[in-house]
Amino acid sequence: MTLETPNTTNFPSDVTEYTAPLPVPDLPSKLLMDLQEGYCNLKCPKCLVHGSDDIEAIKAIRGYMSLEDARKILDEVMVANPLVQPTLWSEPLLARDFRQHITDMKERGIAVALNTNGLLLTEEIAQFFVDIKLDSLFISIDATTQETLKKVRGVDKLEQIQEAVFRMVRVRGDAAYPRIGVSFAFEKENQQEHDEFVSYWVKYVDVVRVNQVYEGGRWQRIPMPENRVPCQAIYHTMAIHHDGDVSVCCLDGFKETNLGNVVKEGVKSVWLGEEFQKVRYYHETGQYDRIPFCKNCNVWANYIYEEEIQANLLIRRSPGMTYYNSIERLSGWEGGLLGGHAPHFRNGLLEAKVLSAD
Repeated sequence: MTLETPNTTNFPSDVTEYTAPLPVPDLPSKLLMDLQEGYCNLKCPKCLVHGSDDIEAIKAIRGYMSLEDARKILDEVMVANPLVQPTLWSEPLLARDFRQHITDMKERGIAVALNTNGLLLTEEIAQFFVDIKLDSLFISIDATTQETLKKVRGVDKLEQIQEAVFRMVRVRGDAAYPRIGVSFAFEKENQQEHDEFVSYWVKYVDVVRVNQVYEGGRWQRIPMPENRVPCQAIYHTMAIHHDGDVSVCCLDGFKETNLGNVVKEGVKSVWLGEEFQKVRYYHETGQYDRIPFCKNCNVWANYIYEEEIQANLLIRRSPGMTYYNSIERLSGWEGGLLGGHAPHFRNGLLEAKVLSAD
């Protein structure tokens, strides 16, 4: 789906000439590159892709990104020192040539942040992550009991997932990288375990992430903020599917939108191209209804947050996501790993006030 040309006299007929009031860098500072798509070793009910019963839709997006295509993308963006997250909605450790893909990224000086369900995280892979200096690794758990894990992730392997976390922590030891975190997707079935989950894991990992579940085009458990602003993701993040097609954001798991193809056109051409310019223009002029995928979304509020310090934790909160960061391990959370977000240090001091991702 492509977007219709804006129906306004203030928008030039040649959309590529439009200069957005909000600054747009020449290249994105964060890339979500799906090394493989449509394959996963879990079928979590909440997953936008693998939680779906539409098998044909899942088959339609399946595929692997070749090393050649990935290197073409990386060679173009490396000058911007971006953050790359090598997955969208499938398990990244199932990708073909996975280690070579990660090696290619790190050899180009690119920060890499990986999200995994942990079931394939062997001792050998853990050592690889330490040796290659992977920047960040999050393992999704979402529960403190087997019964709840079965409900929210469709599997009763809690001990195996927990062991993967401790394996990663042990193999890394005192090394600087990777930054290790666990995540908890807050939903009705596991809400009673939230407090126990956070209090337990902050003792062992660098960061605990709690986020709302995205369903029906929005976070379900937060109200839409009154004053909507353009989503910061369209100014620093590019979601790239395995075949090079670009969606408006990472939440478009089934490729309902298409802003271009970076393998055929190049990253910069798509990033500054007509379709992306339309999206930014509609956001900046409040015409969210002109982009059906964005119309009812409230995830943009995630880019407005506040920070506070509690004991040995730096807590960063937004309406739909909270990070509990160990202050002792903050040194690994910097540079390219920020991926467009504001740093936690300002003038050498930790600020406990509202910050916006700029």
